[in-house]
Amino acid sequence: MDVKCIAGFAVITKDPAASASLYQDALGLSLEAMDDYRFMDRFPGANHFGVWPLAMAAQSCFGQDEWPAEFAEPTSTIEFELADAAAVEAAVCEMKEKGQAFIHEARTEPWGQTIARFMSPEGVLIGLSYAPWLHE
Repeated sequence: MDVKCIAGFAVITKDPAASASLYQDALGLSLEAMDDYRFMDRFPGANHFGVWPLAMAAQSCFGQDEWPAEFAEPTSTIEFELADAAAVEAAVCEMKEKGQAFIHEARTEPWGQTIARFMSPEGVLIGLSYAPWLHE
């Protein structure tokens, strides 16, 4: 087997209206509709795929090995790459004005990535990110 790229990623939701609102209205993605299914084809590809242990995600988000009980445990994560670190901070402000709560706002991780994280209605851990090495 020779996997070439991530062919697709979709969240699975019990509340399609809330999820569509997040991705279309808050994040500004141009999603097409096919009945209740929303999608984008030919979205610029993923630059990373990983299998992230929950303890590592908890450490990255909260600075502890256990995921806090007050947050649903994520079953996946997706990061949306932005133009630069300032764009991450601006996106946080924009989304907070629209009512989005964040697990943590924009911060620079030890490996150089600027990221802010929040949970989607369907329990996906979403990152707004600037990874300098993707822009070199």
